Amino acid sequence: MWERTGLERTQQGKQIMSVKFDVIVVGGGHAGCEAAAAAARMGASVGLITMRADRIGEMSCNPAIGGLGKGHLVREIDALDGIMGRAIDRSGIQFRMLNKSRGPAVHGPRAQADRALYRTAVQNFLAEYNNIRIIEAAVGDILVKKTRWGNQVNGIKTEDGHRYNCTTIVLTTGTFLGGLIHVGAERTPAGRVDEAPSNQLALRLAEMKLPVGRLKTGTPARLDGTSIDWESLEMQPADDPPVPFSMLTDQIRVPQISCGITRTTAQTHEIIRQFMHLSAVYNGQISGSGPRYCPSIEDKVNRFADKKSH
Repeated sequence: MWERTGLERTQQGKQIMSVKFDVIVVGGGHAGCEAAAAAARMGASVGLITMRADRIGEMSCNPAIGGLGKGHLVREIDALDGIMGRAIDRSGIQFRMLNKSRGPAVHGPRAQADRALYRTAVQNFLAEYNNIRIIEAAVGDILVKKTRWGNQVNGIKTEDGHRYNCTTIVLTTGTFLGGLIHVGAERTPAGRVDEAPSNQLALRLAEMKLPVGRLKTGTPARLDGTSIDWESLEMQPADDPPVPFSMLTDQIRVPQISCGITRTTAQTHEIIRQFMHLSAVYNGQISGSGPRYCPSIEDKVNRFADKKSH
């Protein structure tokens, strides 16, 4: 489903193969996987380029799908034959329908996911398409050719010099494009923990004078489950029976678990306010905008000061 377009010689004299696709998708997260699958369903030959093939479908931040508003989007993706709804149905460990006390128009399906199961499910769905080729590489350059109608994309070149030609490029760079991780006062260039950022591509997009912006997330600290006094917590069971996201799923077969609920107190809020100046979100290190109700606890305490508990 792909074709060679000749050999190219690098500066070191090494010959490399150039390949042509209809569509190249850069990034293997939620958006990239859906874009690759959608193009493949339309019959296009697709090159899905990602830094690590084993991390395709990785849930970097919040291991959940759906919620109020977002659950509707997942259902719409499913209606278009997308893979997200079916993937969470294969990996969800706690399904709950939010807003059940109100009318069906505002019901919000949400599922907590087993991150490893979700990643495996996404990769298995992509493997069903024989016109998707997964390429493990970092993209460093967007190739453009001049035509009588103006500039037109012609392909990409990886940081190690390989060229892939195409007529359409879909960039789904997520957190990797010039990415930074802030942990306290430490700043580390990274796409996510233990993975490099995509800096060359960031510079190239700036060089092309494309409009760019920066978003931020406030990922909460991970907790070691063995360190939690579960018996002291309020437990929230999953729905019984769980309601699938996808119309193609007849039954959820993943064992369901309960979640433990903790809440902040006035003392918690006072400690957070006292050390707010140490947070990268509030000491000027981060300029990007974030979601309204960010999981960053200092963001909650500052922006929703009227709430006595979170």
